[in-house]
Amino acid sequence: MTIELNATHDPAAMSWVQSANGDTDFPLQNLPFGVFRTAAASPRGGVALGDSIIDLAALAATGLLGEAALDAAKAGSHDTLLPLLAAAPAAVSALRAEIFALFRDDSAHRAVLEPVLVPIDDAELLMPLKPSAFTDFCTSYDHIARMGGGGVPKLAALSLPVAYNGRASSVRASGAPVIRPMGQFETPPASGAVQWGPEPLLDFELEFGAWLRGGNPIGTPVSVAEAEALLFGCCLVNDWSARGIQFFEMILGPHLGKSFLTTISPWIVTMEALAPFRAAARGRPTGEPAVPTYLLDAADRTHGAVAVTLTADLATAAGAHARIVETELADLYWTLAQMAAHQASNGAPLEAGDLIATGTVSGAADTARACLAEITMRGGSPIALPDGSTRTMLEDGDTLILRGRAHAAGFRPIGFGDCTGTILPARTGTETHA
Repeated sequence: MTIELNATHDPAAMSWVQSANGDTDFPLQNLPFGVFRTAAASPRGGVALGDSIIDLAALAATGLLGEAALDAAKAGSHDTLLPLLAAAPAAVSALRAEIFALFRDDSAHRAVLEPVLVPIDDAELLMPLKPSAFTDFCTSYDHIARMGGGGVPKLAALSLPVAYNGRASSVRASGAPVIRPMGQFETPPASGAVQWGPEPLLDFELEFGAWLRGGNPIGTPVSVAEAEALLFGCCLVNDWSARGIQFFEMILGPHLGKSFLTTISPWIVTMEALAPFRAAARGRPTGEPAVPTYLLDAADRTHGAVAVTLTADLATAAGAHARIVETELADLYWTLAQMAAHQASNGAPLEAGDLIATGTVSGAADTARACLAEITMRGGSPIALPDGSTRTMLEDGDTLILRGRAHAAGFRPIGFGDCTGTILPARTGTETHA
């Protein structure tokens, strides 16, 4: 596993696209991939730069790209990025390098390139691709400990990255409405009274995701180093949680309490862009199980984590707004490569377009509790908002905004774009349809 820096990580580099030089998620050092649509054209691939999108099809048509970069640009020009995830890593790297050079402030090609830019405000950001599968892990020591009532997490959580197979068909891009699900739950809790109705305890989970290149033949596991090579890039994830439904149904594992919606940020920040922000993986203090051999890799221990500050803001329909979470991705118990390697450890095939998520990224600090079930101690300690209102769980009209910034001393921070969702009332079957 080799993490290499190159010219695209130069913190001093500036762009002739002025909005890329200020406080932005998308400076020249980032160049994430996504899919967008405008009123005048069908969905297609692009690259975010400041407050603009580089239209990859238009860029390919300029004749300014070399052979390998052109191949990657064409792969990324469709209404899905799946061909780009399947492209040769060297070609994707070549495309980033050539875009970086073309849009630097010393580029001689500005006049040719200005027409390939689309203002983000004029575009609708879409799903980058449909995930072939979605696996949600649970890899925060602190989240597991708090949700388990305190104390040391169960042995399994300290021995392997626990997970469940989620519902790929309900993964949606930022901005998709969050319709409060209907389901069965016990109310009051432990009363023995089961009710069907709108979920009473709707929650969010601040998570981080990785898109995989794929793949391995069925029956063939992958090493941690091989899993690292399969990581294409990352996004933010909100794994919405219907706690009443979830807590009642949890015999075999999460089902309807999780499967109604998962929201992701629409841009894929490549692992190459994240190279300066790699960090040491969490250690194992005395008394905790050693990392098992199949998940142990020397390079992964020294730089398998990623330094990203993650935040969650809550905005109400009445106009109150508060930051309710600030946490660090690097505090997770397992790395992204360990998660992917564990997913394939029994021979399950990984495929291009697979999406994995970390689970709730909670830390030890009170401000790092990354879901309302933790923040409010399962409703026993409501949070107060600036207008005097309170929350124990999400109400209709509430909006959650997740953000992330990768950071490292001496490098330009990069972000992922917002991951947002607004709660809408449940569809009870009594609505009037036009």
